[in-house]
Amino acid sequence: MEGLPLDKKIILFDGVCNLCDSSVQFIIKHDKKDIFRFVALQSELGEKILKHIGVNPMKVDSIVLYEPGIAYFHKAEAAMQIAKELNTWHKIIGYLSFTGNLGNFVYDLIARNRYKWYGKKEECMIPTPELKAKFL
Repeated sequence: MEGLPLDKKIILFDGVCNLCDSSVQFIIKHDKKDIFRFVALQSELGEKILKHIGVNPMKVDSIVLYEPGIAYFHKAEAAMQIAKELNTWHKIIGYLSFTGNLGNFVYDLIARNRYKWYGKKEECMIPTPELKAKFL
């Protein structure tokens, strides 16, 4: 897709979810190799990326990791792929096999309840000037 950085992995996330916002902040803090860029699922660019990779924006309620020109991952598999790149002990999680039915069962349970358990914002987060470069 034109206009996306080909050397970055793009994380599409729920921009109004408090859990997702906290996760994005955690990833940014531990992304020491500057691998990731972020886009809210609800944004125009988020919807364009989903359409480009063939994912219906109305049917996705999870994190999506898009590696331009290579592949995309969602749900537990996306979380595992992201964890592998972090500069923290959480990297170990990325090498465990929480994908497939069990991983997605746990992921879906949390995703279905994320607003109830963690709350919801009225609008997407506005990044600080220091973080603005991490968002597309």
